Amino acid sequence: MIRVLLAEDQAMVRGAVAALLRLEGDIEIVAEVGSGHEVLPAALNTQPDVALLDIEMPDGDGLNAAQALHKRLPACRIMILTTFGRSGYLRQAMESSAVGFLLKDAPATELATAIRRVMAGERVVDPDLALTALSEGDNPLTPRERDVLKASLDGASIAEIAAQLVVSEGTVRNHLSTAIQKLGVHNRIEAARLAEAKGWL
Repeated sequence: MIRVLLAEDQAMVRGAVAALLRLEGDIEIVAEVGSGHEVLPAALNTQPDVALLDIEMPDGDGLNAAQALHKRLPACRIMILTTFGRSGYLRQAMESSAVGFLLKDAPATELATAIRRVMAGERVVDPDLALTALSEGDNPLTPRERDVLKASLDGASIAEIAAQLVVSEGTVRNHLSTAIQKLGVHNRIEAARLAEAKGWL
């Protein structure tokens, strides 16, 4: 039996995925959690073979959970199952040691097959997303540029961003200016939205 941990914040989606996977004769759901901070304790308690993680969850996202899980349980194979088909998320997931990245609108039979394939040592990635990631290239933003853009998403002022990140307002302006140039947009709001859409934040 393949032992699976399922992390998904929407209870209805989590229940549906678990029910579908339980129909497979060789898959056992050993844990179901609804937030990022529950992933590692549940995994340490149940020792799953595969962890199916959503990206956007409360109290820590799936990418951070994947990093923590890989450090503590390196034998556990990590798969990302998400509605967010963003190429930047795919790259982050692979950097977090994920071996699978599938979209939630994939057929249930495809998910079960993907679980078996990662257990056999393969990487399984949504093919359309893989092509998009290759065509878009690497994230051009530095970690600090990502920080200032992320802080800009809710419309914070330069002074508020500087206070939040504990840097000078001039430093914030410099990072924003560079990020705007790299992304080829007109202002920081456009830059932040574009970077978020690509999964670069």
